[in-house]
Amino acid sequence: MAQYFEVHPENPQPRLLKQAAQILQAGGVAAIPTDSSYAFVCRLEDKNAAENLRRLRGVDERHHLTLLCRDLSELASYARVDNRQYRLLKLATPGPYTFLLEATKEVPRRVSHPSRRTVGLRVPRHVVTQELLAAFGQPLLATTLIPPDETEPLNDPQEIRERFQKQIQAVVDAGACAMEPTTVLDLTDEEPRVVRLGRGPLDALGLA
Repeated sequence: MAQYFEVHPENPQPRLLKQAAQILQAGGVAAIPTDSSYAFVCRLEDKNAAENLRRLRGVDERHHLTLLCRDLSELASYARVDNRQYRLLKLATPGPYTFLLEATKEVPRRVSHPSRRTVGLRVPRHVVTQELLAAFGQPLLATTLIPPDETEPLNDPQEIRERFQKQIQAVVDAGACAMEPTTVLDLTDEEPRVVRLGRGPLDALGLA
């Protein structure tokens, strides 16, 4: 049965986020709000939890899971970033963008793309996400909370609890958030390539 944490969207209670972080540290999967939509998250090093993320989404190992990082300095530990890429990342973070970058050795091979050795990374702006990352002390592995065979992310934490309470260990309820996934940009080539147009505007990055 998933534990349910009802937190304030702008001033989340540290005690509740610490409890949610402990569940994740113990290998649990949680549903949490972000600045684009709700997401399933787990600990990066936990192989079983990562497999659960893919099962919950109904995706295989070719589907990029995303690392949620607190800031750019943390992101740089998990991806190779040159000056050109860094300038774009600085413009876009924190915000509703996911970047595909070459993974460093800090990223377990089972998490990165099997043929390209790339990983998705993002620095979310949502206060609750940021505070949970601070309580957890390291990046979280994430995937958008879209149920299998559906196309839209779930936005109601009560519904998330009802539908997944036997499959996940925690729900962090900060109220409704956006229902549009992140804009995904592949930065592994000479020019940024738009993989998915989502909530993050391209003109803010000079790419429109």
